[in-house]
Amino acid sequence: MTGVFSKTVTAFALGAAVSSLSPVPAAAQTTPGFGAEEFGFTQKQLVQAIEQVESLISKCMLEQGFQYIAADYETVRAGMKADKKMPGLSEEEFHGKYGFGVATMYTGEPPQLATGYSPAKAGLGERNVAHFRSLSAAAQVAYNRALFGENPSATFAVAVETEDFSQCGGCTRKAIEQVFKPEQLKSSYYNPQNALINKDPRMKAALRKFTAEMKKSGFDYAHPDDVEPDIRARLAALTNKGTILVTNMSAEQRLQLKELQDFERRVALKSYTLQEDLISPVEEKIQRELFARKVQ
Repeated sequence: MTGVFSKTVTAFALGAAVSSLSPVPAAAQTTPGFGAEEFGFTQKQLVQAIEQVESLISKCMLEQGFQYIAADYETVRAGMKADKKMPGLSEEEFHGKYGFGVATMYTGEPPQLATGYSPAKAGLGERNVAHFRSLSAAAQVAYNRALFGENPSATFAVAVETEDFSQCGGCTRKAIEQVFKPEQLKSSYYNPQNALINKDPRMKAALRKFTAEMKKSGFDYAHPDDVEPDIRARLAALTNKGTILVTNMSAEQRLQLKELQDFERRVALKSYTLQEDLISPVEEKIQRELFARKVQ
């Protein structure tokens, strides 16, 4: 997840006293300590997890009669890095113009057919996108139902970046369940490093200030990490999990979408600003004290 205070912290690891808490895939347990990547992985562990999931997705899709070419780490990473990034815009400008890029970028089209900003499309890779586009309309629906389940916007790359697998389905979910631990699949999952940071009295004080400032602006959130998942959940509820085309929306649905988009822009920018001013300085100080060893 991008942003100043995300569920992934900067490159530090805990000492041996807490190394046994590290959530790692079964095939990546040789590196002790918490890593700096998503889910507390080291880079090596994240690469292994991504490659395992992608291979399992390919196998699952083949079993259902579809072609899916397992994306390599760099491809999935490209989708992750594309999150909240757009040429010519700073992260702050992106938040102000597009919020989190969730409801504001919603079209209802499959990610493979996106023509502009789309971390989901980038993470699937060019070959999978080209294959999808070669299918008939009916086959495309069946393909994405097999790959994503009910929510075609919940791709693996986006889910890893946001550290939230709760909306993933289909072969993507099936593969994830074989690589990641049960607790990592829950929407309530929290990166173990950030969980420790959040317990620090200084961070608790900073989060109280965050909550108070958000309420002054009309937003009811106790933590920056609560905001984007809420927007995604609201959009899923409005669009039947991303299956309703904007062009097919009723007048009332379009109005509700516009209201959600306006809300997303305002809350995203406010949350980002408070992260910069209140959360990040405290987070960095605690990190320096807690995490003495650089990740190998």
